[in-house]
Amino acid sequence: LQMENGILLPTLQSALPFLDLHGTPRLEFHQSVFDELRENLMERVAVIAEGKEADRYSKLEELLEKSFPLVKMPSIQPVVMQVLKHLPKVPEKKLKIVMADKELYKVCAVEVKRQIWQDNQALFGDEVSPLLKQYIVEKEAALFSSDVSVLHSFFSPSPKTRRQGEVVLKLTQMIGKNVKLYDMVLQFLRTLFRTRNVHYCTLRAELLMSLHDLDITEICSVDPCHKFTWCLDACIREKFVDGKRARELQGFLDGKKGQEQVLGDLSMILCDPFACNTLVLSIMRNLQELLSQDALPRDSPDLMLLLRMLSLGQGAWDMIDSQVFKEPRLDKEVVTCFLPAMMSVVVDDNIFTVEQKLPSEEKSSQAYPTLLPDAFYRFLRENRVACEMGLYYIFHIAKLRNKNALQRLLPALVDTYNDMAFGDIFLHLLTGHLTLLSDEFGSEDFCSVVFDGFLLTSFSSKENVHRHILRMLVHLHHKVAPSCMESLMKTLEPPKQRLGPQSSEPLKELYTKLTEKLEAQKKSSPAVEETPSLDLGLHTATFPAPPFHPALLL
Repeated sequence: LQMENGILLPTLQSALPFLDLHGTPRLEFHQSVFDELRENLMERVAVIAEGKEADRYSKLEELLEKSFPLVKMPSIQPVVMQVLKHLPKVPEKKLKIVMADKELYKVCAVEVKRQIWQDNQALFGDEVSPLLKQYIVEKEAALFSSDVSVLHSFFSPSPKTRRQGEVVLKLTQMIGKNVKLYDMVLQFLRTLFRTRNVHYCTLRAELLMSLHDLDITEICSVDPCHKFTWCLDACIREKFVDGKRARELQGFLDGKKGQEQVLGDLSMILCDPFACNTLVLSIMRNLQELLSQDALPRDSPDLMLLLRMLSLGQGAWDMIDSQVFKEPRLDKEVVTCFLPAMMSVVVDDNIFTVEQKLPSEEKSSQAYPTLLPDAFYRFLRENRVACEMGLYYIFHIAKLRNKNALQRLLPALVDTYNDMAFGDIFLHLLTGHLTLLSDEFGSEDFCSVVFDGFLLTSFSSKENVHRHILRMLVHLHHKVAPSCMESLMKTLEPPKQRLGPQSSEPLKELYTKLTEKLEAQKKSSPAVEETPSLDLGLHTATFPAPPFHPALLL
């Protein structure tokens, strides 16, 4: 039997008895030889596929025909999968067999799955859907992270770093160079974007730039948004849109007029929170320069372009809902009424700051203004673009640690367009910026404005607001005035029943964490000791008179 089925090599026959002497079973020997031959065969398949011979794929197809009947054998299966992996077009019959068998589908390479997915959108959707959900969960977790700081915020990671995320890398690998699969993913994202979740816009841009990083020209060259996204990505990296890049972006926008689908995709890319953050920061910087030059907003082409892009991004949902792919017109009153109103607030603040530096006899008796221009209130309520700029102006004054301006503006945020001031991104950034004024929380007046005047106005109906308040207090509890802290703990105690027990679990955990921190603070603070009595226990003592000596009279 050994002679009939063994390895018939003359040089091997004399060596086999030595293995017997060492107690090595023939099965173990033959298995090791088989494994070695299989590895060599798999390497040879890869070499053939990477070669330049005209008949290389016909050789692989011939090998596939011979080996595929044994695909269920664990020892042969890796060879079959290796051949399938390196065939640019697997015979449809074989693909159907692999797709129908869950075990085979699970172990086949992503190169084979791509060929299955491109003709089975539902199956591809089943593979992609968990990744999209995971991406949203990760983004929302970042907004509720335990870090409450300006230095470590949601917008801190660079675009390149964000593209190294697990979901983006997996999607990039799944798509490969397949344009059809890329289009499917974009269609999924467009559909999901209707749920009003802006993180899908971020993923759309990150996915395109991830393919750009890998130099997948097959896809980048056919995506009409590629160059625009590439230029915008550079701006996001710098957190500023300079004049040169502004003109490039304008050229891309002007060149896409009349292309409906492209305009819809561009609006999605501009609706990305990272793009929006860059645009509004650039607008704030432009406004400061205009103020120093005594120039009007409407006279700045760069500012008008930034407003145009911000308006296009903010109008993305309206465009997709209505299916009318037309660039929205920027409300002229945003430039002629709202921006001057916002600048008047800046001027008021500058005048007050200068007056405080004057000698006491030259100071005016006028107190710091508390009211805001009516136009400022109106546009915060009625215009999305104006509201976005108004919210970012809050961050600007918080960075300057301007307590007076902050106390003046925060109450105005109670009533904003579509409750934008109570969105997670704004509250995440606001709580981080408020840490810059941590010492001010010792004042009951400041606490009253921040909590009673703004944050607590909607926390009972919006659990996300409740969570953001607790996040901030976990970091600032030791700075908050004790009387305010005591009142806040009673107010912020999680209700016994909310809409669902699962939704309130993170809330309970935050409240418990805050309670533990306060208890630890009480234990660590030294106990106030009673003032010791000044009585040292000394009593009047009677001393005998010294004996009389005549010398004392001298």
